[in-house]
Amino acid sequence: MLLSRSPSGPKKYFPIPVAHLEEEIRVRSADDCKRFREEFNSLPSGHIQGTFEQANKEENREKNRYPNILPNDHSRVILSQVDGTPCSDYINASYIDGYKEKNKFIAAQGPKQETVNDFWRMIWEQKSATIVMLTNLKERKEEKCSQYWPDQGCWTYGNIRVCVEDCVVLVDYTVRKFCIQSQLPDGCKAPRLVSQLHFTSWPDFGVPFTPIGMLKFLKKVKALNPAHAGPIVVHCSAGVGRTGTFIVIDAMMDMMHSEQKVDVFEFVSRIRNQRPQMVQTDMQYTFIYQALLEYYLYGDTELDVSSLEKHLQTLHSTAAHFDKIGLEEEFRKLTNVRIMKENMRTGNLPANMKKARVIQIIPYDFNRVILSMKRGQEYTDYINASFIDGYRQKDYFIATQGPLAHTVEDFWRMVWEWKCHTVVMLTEVQEREQDKCYQYWPTEGSVTHGEITIEIKSDTLSEAISIRDFLVTFNQPLAHQEEQTRMVRQFHFHGWPEIGIPAEGKGMIDLIAAVQKQQQQTGNHPITVHCRDPDSLAHGGHQEGKDEQGCTGQRRGQVMETGQSQPTCGTGGLEASGGSQQDLPTLGLLSRLSRGCPGSAPVGSSSTARRRSS
Repeated sequence: MLLSRSPSGPKKYFPIPVAHLEEEIRVRSADDCKRFREEFNSLPSGHIQGTFEQANKEENREKNRYPNILPNDHSRVILSQVDGTPCSDYINASYIDGYKEKNKFIAAQGPKQETVNDFWRMIWEQKSATIVMLTNLKERKEEKCSQYWPDQGCWTYGNIRVCVEDCVVLVDYTVRKFCIQSQLPDGCKAPRLVSQLHFTSWPDFGVPFTPIGMLKFLKKVKALNPAHAGPIVVHCSAGVGRTGTFIVIDAMMDMMHSEQKVDVFEFVSRIRNQRPQMVQTDMQYTFIYQALLEYYLYGDTELDVSSLEKHLQTLHSTAAHFDKIGLEEEFRKLTNVRIMKENMRTGNLPANMKKARVIQIIPYDFNRVILSMKRGQEYTDYINASFIDGYRQKDYFIATQGPLAHTVEDFWRMVWEWKCHTVVMLTEVQEREQDKCYQYWPTEGSVTHGEITIEIKSDTLSEAISIRDFLVTFNQPLAHQEEQTRMVRQFHFHGWPEIGIPAEGKGMIDLIAAVQKQQQQTGNHPITVHCRDPDSLAHGGHQEGKDEQGCTGQRRGQVMETGQSQPTCGTGGLEASGGSQQDLPTLGLLSRLSRGCPGSAPVGSSSTARRRSS
């Protein structure tokens, strides 16, 4: 086993049994992650034991993106020489071991314009079938990687012809498939299929807010990589930070399965002897632990649609080692998701708490909807609303509370500024003689809120759904704004009883189908979804408002992307919970939704909250 070899010197950090992982992370996270920083700073740099003669040769210096990120001589990838040219065998890339597999990965820098040909030569010579890309081409206006593939058609890079076969864009990553073939007169001529998996949700600074997207991405990498292919080529910009993070998570997940423990410190120490500075920051080091804990606690919740019916039967039966049915156990996992109150500073300002229908429901700062600031008026950029991802598109939904009388202007400003053409309402204006939502539209004629006028054009009832069309006019357009009016359609779902949950899933499926058709006609601007207030939260009960909204964001995201074969029945709630404090359905609602799945449109993944650069 490759992991058993330890670097020289006394060992300060020992393997962690998975059963103790949560507690160990809690201890390390105290005092602003002080112990994580201490552990990270105890890692060997990797420079001491290596030599870098080839990387430092004059002919090779321009091939390095960063002068201080160089491959060790003993572990560098050596290319075949081109026409006997000295140093044409050099590329800034290193072999990296996996948990048990020697040279499972190649860690590389993001190709420079002058090294793209070498990059494809490496892919061909190493018989690699999978490329993992963990950077965007530009971040903060700085080039991080040259585009080394054609957008469409074919292009020849040196002696390697690359043709685009397919491209699938999802919310956290893009999968591109290339057919590559050598153009050399001798040697193997048979074309090969290469998959590039491009993770697009790594923020310009720091690490992803949640590891869920990365775990799904890593699962896809494992699924697409053929069993007998060459090393998986992993690159970011320098080929050490995000690249090292990805490789360590992969290896430790394998160790978790094999030994029921993880040894992050040992593994990072070892791979730093193969490529210095692997895992570059303490934030990345901490993120590795967070990803491993996420995987241990919640596991893999994706399943193929063909196995959905069997999975639902399992959820409704009692497992041998549990005193709860599977659905209750799955719901228990959702309720254990930690609410990160430290990331709700804006919503907890006194001026903004007055805008909350219920003060316990506050949006996170990282994905809150930001309005334009009114001149001379503080806090007017705030509304109690959160962006939520769909399956393919970021920020596909806006999840918000039912407007209050003093926030209705902000509601319409949000609809206008974020170009929403679709509003989904999941409550009545009054229920059980209690106000649940201010009526923000006119019954007839028009009404003006601030600078926005709303005129009702039609109001029709179709079974359990009222469909209202509004002509929305912005009364004070700026010079650069051509559009002054816009049609907005509201879908008002009446199928939610005042107490409990809908009796069947058909009404919700019909609602989703109607919204989907509207989106196809108006473009993929955010869908605004709102419900009533979670009034029972104050009495220690379940969160009624979030029952509705969390469910709809979840189901809407699932059914929206038709033709997908992998629904997510567990992480939907987990990911939606990143949107606001607890966008989670109740157990009864989860059960009802699960019964509504068979026979509905093919489902994808549910909504995902993402970090926003605000």
